[in-house]
Amino acid sequence: MLLIHCPYCDETLPELEFTYAGEAHIDRPENPSEQSDAEWESFLFLRENVKGPHFERWRHFHGCGRYFNAVRNTITDKFYITYKAGEARPDLSALLEDEK
Repeated sequence: MLLIHCPYCDETLPELEFTYAGEAHIDRPENPSEQSDAEWESFLFLRENVKGPHFERWRHFHGCGRYFNAVRNTITDKFYITYKAGEARPDLSALLEDEK
C-alpha cells in the first residue's frame, strides 16, 4: 500500500484516499478551440513516460478534495515530495542525492 502526504491537510494517508490526475506541469491551451487537431492530440494524449522520478498531479478525493503535485519514482513507487498546486517544480538534486 502506498502512503501519500496531502500538503493541504498535512496528513499522510493510504493511497485509497487519493486519485491520480495525470502528469503535472502541463501547459493547458488558453483557447482550445483555436488549436489544430495535431496540437489538440498532443495536449490530450502525448505524455512523458519516464523511468524514475516523475512529476504527477493527485487529488485528495476522500479528504479536502484539492489537487496537489507529487514527485514519485515510477520504478519503486516511492514518493519523494508532495507540494501544493501552483508551486514551482522542486529541485530534486538534494532528494536524489539521499538515495546514493
